[in-house]
Amino acid sequence: MELKVTGINKSFRSTAGEEKVEILHDISFTVREGSFVSIIGPSGCGKTTLLRIISGIESPDNGRVLLGDREISAPVRDVGYIFQESALLPWRTVQKNIEFGLEVAGVGRKEREQRALASLELVELKGFGGYYPREISGGMKQKVALAMALVVEPRVLLMDEPFVSLDCQTRSYLQQVLLHVWEKTGKTVIFITHNVEEAVFLGDEIICLTGRPTVVGTVVPVDIPRPRERTSPELNRVRREILLFLEEERQKAGAR
Repeated sequence: MELKVTGINKSFRSTAGEEKVEILHDISFTVREGSFVSIIGPSGCGKTTLLRIISGIESPDNGRVLLGDREISAPVRDVGYIFQESALLPWRTVQKNIEFGLEVAGVGRKEREQRALASLELVELKGFGGYYPREISGGMKQKVALAMALVVEPRVLLMDEPFVSLDCQTRSYLQQVLLHVWEKTGKTVIFITHNVEEAVFLGDEIICLTGRPTVVGTVVPVDIPRPRERTSPELNRVRREILLFLEEERQKAGAR
């Protein structure tokens, strides 16, 4: 089922608390079922706020988020959220971290174990279920976070710059792992990033947000077959288009 974001507005009180500052203004777009959408925009434009609203963690001032015919106004099982930091429970093993959401949902022990092991294998962590978070790398922790989101079988995965703190080599590898998971599961993915190359390499389309008050500036389709070559002329063309958009937004911000 497709996900529709319609007329989202969000304001916050200024630090002085005297007036509201508009962050998101009339944000609307539709994400096709099973597609991979990247969201990019200037720092501080409200990308994380938008993702939190889509997840139901935060409420908009106006507007609606629909998954099929159902409005998302609170966190639901059909929408998984992966944060910048993996936020694993240090006293639980990797496998027990993955099982945690299933425990909360009341799933029986045997089924929890089977689903956790299947998720471990899907994210290429087979054999690491007995490790503790302190014993694995940052990249592996993000794989565990992905497995934790997948094990509860959501329809939509929201990802808030999950690879931002990783080195280039690990980041490139995890992009490939994520694409493998996406292609195998058919999940709908909405992926926030500041990295233009990452957005273009991963996405079916790229939603480009403006500076505040933030609107959807443009939506760039990436009609390039997979698997993609990172340095191909086709990807370079899309990168240039997005970089030009971001530069124009930077100049507008400087002129204010």
